[in-house]
Amino acid sequence: MSIQQKLHDLQITLPAVATPAAAYVMYVQTGNTVYLSGHIAKKDGKVWVGQLGRDMRTEEGKEAARAVAIDLMATLQAACGGDLSRVKRIVKLVSLVNSSADFTEHHLVTNGASELLGEVFGDAGKHARSAFGVAQLPMGSCVEIEMVAELVS
Repeated sequence: MSIQQKLHDLQITLPAVATPAAAYVMYVQTGNTVYLSGHIAKKDGKVWVGQLGRDMRTEEGKEAARAVAIDLMATLQAACGGDLSRVKRIVKLVSLVNSSADFTEHHLVTNGASELLGEVFGDAGKHARSAFGVAQLPMGSCVEIEMVAELVS
């Protein structure tokens, strides 16, 4: 089954690629490796604001991470010239979770992104990962995730 068919079956429409909010680009490709800048969580087109362990629960954070993965796939599609079948492997995610000092479920929040990438890309979506808590993120976002992917030649 094609990537586009999987997205369709999951009722996912990839959004337009976000524009950078500061002095950076959304992705850089060197060789067959694409590095995607951190993408912050959005809900209904606006920054998804919140802090896990204070005013957000793990399940809501997981939904936010899934939303970030959708935005990351949109940027990755742009990096692939519109063809996600060029993705050979999702190599790594780095997930930053805006959280209180006593919150310890960063890994479960990040599963929202990891599980979706596995659903869409199958074995090629299995990746290495880091997930950790931070005191704050840009614009108060609850989650920010960056991604590294390998493309076929």
